[in-house]
Amino acid sequence: MKTDDLIRAIAADAAPAPSLQSRFALLLGLAVAAAATAFWILLGPRDDAVQSLGQLRFVFKFVVTLSLAVPAIGLVLRLVRPGAALGIWRIAILLSPGLLALGVALELAALPSSSWREAMVGENARLCLTYVPLIGLAPLGLLLLALRQGAPAHPMRAGAVAGLIAGGIAASFYAAHCPDDSPLFVAVWYSIAITMLTVLGALIGSRLLRW
Repeated sequence: MKTDDLIRAIAADAAPAPSLQSRFALLLGLAVAAAATAFWILLGPRDDAVQSLGQLRFVFKFVVTLSLAVPAIGLVLRLVRPGAALGIWRIAILLSPGLLALGVALELAALPSSSWREAMVGENARLCLTYVPLIGLAPLGLLLLALRQGAPAHPMRAGAVAGLIAGGIAASFYAAHCPDDSPLFVAVWYSIAITMLTVLGALIGSRLLRW
């Protein structure tokens, strides 16, 4: 082997491996792309999606779902590092349920009690329970693959948070299609659909992320 070749080989071996955050960011981007692809193939946005951006109840759905996914990302990056302090993410993960509870309270105050059940049941509960998990399956798989690069002390917990992220991403896309904008509907059916992915993530993560 020539000296120049040897130097290049040694330099290549010494090159730092991609950081956990870099790999996670890459696979998170792929997870979002996978969810977007599934959404456009299976559903697509509702006809008045652009016009509805001026309606608070429509936008509120995205606030709730994204305020779940973003803190969950910060939390899971701590969970894959044994001994890492959870910091502010332990509290931030409660932002979404808190906002949703506030939205429900305002909705109950604004609507007559005779309309509560109709608002909660909505028109597409079954569609929500079907397509949020379907859209979130590929993102969940990619996120669990990303977490295998770390060393979570609690694999089931890390898998559950990966399910929350996948659920938040999937629900954000589904919200663009869903005609049911009531916080009551979101509180019941979106929560159930996201919980399905959370439980699945916990079950798979308990085995896949074990080390």
